[in-house]
Amino acid sequence: MALSRSALRSSRWLALATAVASAATIAAAPAARPGAPGIGDPYFPRLGNGGYRPLHYDLGVSYHPDSGRLDGRTTVTARATQDLSAFDLDLQKLTVDQVLVDGHRAGFSRTGDELVVRPGRSLARGERFTVTVVYHGVPQPLSGPIVFGSKYGWMKTKDGVFVACEPNAASTWFPSSDHPDEKATYDIRIDAPKGLTGVSNGRLVGTGEHGGRAWFHWRENRPMAPYLATATIGKFDVRTGTTPGGTPIYVATDPTLPTGKVDVYGVTAEATDYWSKVFGPYPFEETGAIVDDMPEAGFSLEVQSKPAYSAVRNETTIVHELAHQWFGDSVSVRQWKDIWLNEGFATYAQWLWAEHKGTATAHDAFRKAYQGIPADDAFWKIKVSDPKRDTMFSGAVYERGAMTLQALRERIGDKAFFKLLPTWTAQHRYGNADTAQFIALAEKVSGKRLGDLFHTWLDTPSRPALPGK
Repeated sequence: MALSRSALRSSRWLALATAVASAATIAAAPAARPGAPGIGDPYFPRLGNGGYRPLHYDLGVSYHPDSGRLDGRTTVTARATQDLSAFDLDLQKLTVDQVLVDGHRAGFSRTGDELVVRPGRSLARGERFTVTVVYHGVPQPLSGPIVFGSKYGWMKTKDGVFVACEPNAASTWFPSSDHPDEKATYDIRIDAPKGLTGVSNGRLVGTGEHGGRAWFHWRENRPMAPYLATATIGKFDVRTGTTPGGTPIYVATDPTLPTGKVDVYGVTAEATDYWSKVFGPYPFEETGAIVDDMPEAGFSLEVQSKPAYSAVRNETTIVHELAHQWFGDSVSVRQWKDIWLNEGFATYAQWLWAEHKGTATAHDAFRKAYQGIPADDAFWKIKVSDPKRDTMFSGAVYERGAMTLQALRERIGDKAFFKLLPTWTAQHRYGNADTAQFIALAEKVSGKRLGDLFHTWLDTPSRPALPGK
């Protein structure tokens, strides 16, 4: 059938209009773009990464104590949160040998501590993908004022390595999105010389020996912030079992350390079970401890499922680090400025432990700490709700944070207070939270307006007046 001239003109106009509309649609479609090099934490702006969320790390490390060399292969399973043309991983100093995205070679470059990955094709928003990084080098610990002036991260010992990475040292030994708001599950495989033991997070799911080397496969099925991951290696005496409450326990102790008066296994078991009653069910599959001879580390750390102790100083150190399994590990900070939600709570747990043991009440511990610090001391100048990066682990974050909780307890009463703690850990289990959310929940549970109390104890740069009791 032939078209009339008018029909032909109409057809041409329709085709033109359709072409213009199609072009407009194409132009309006969002173009793939690189993910951000950080998630915007004010203390560490370039830690974490934008454009994707990590879901799982399959992490393999082979360590050679004589040379200090680490050979690593890390596969991150992630989901794109935008159309991605490129994305970043955090990796400090180590040499990258190869990068694969979904099994195919990808381009990469380094910008400071950022590893920029350019896949062969753009990744669509919502798409699940894997990135594998093969790398090597001699990891170096970090230092500076942040962690009490101590070195931290990957620290060589006489027979291996002590790995404790808060706040920003996970990326010194594996490529990651190195921020607590970037949680994922983990498989961690450690290869070391025969005779050494590799200890990590979660449960030991496999071990063996081959060619003068030993391997250990650990699996953490619960979401974990990168700084809580460990691959501590050395000669250890290992004791396993279950707590009286039924939680599996794994305690690795350097046999060269003096026995001392602290029963690490016994206190760990007792405190795990007691905190499970006070704070809510234990959040992980296993509890335990790693006790290593590491004199250069002036701290212990709440490594997820197995706190790492450079040396156990006393029982209160153990109960402090175990309290972090709820406050810091299961419920993690959304930004580092909220670190009092970790350290204030764990310090307050020490007061609760003394109360549990009948040696002192939290009320008395609060007043003793308060009266022991003069009003003109610099301690009172720290803004606990935002202590700044280099003083984020200052004494005020710990003790004034604990004082805040006791002041809260005295304001709302024991019934509401001890309902609040397990409600908080249940509401944000395996997630992240901030100070505003804690205040809101405290007000909801207690039925009281509490903004003035938190402002006074967390924000004011002076010593508050003691509560009336």
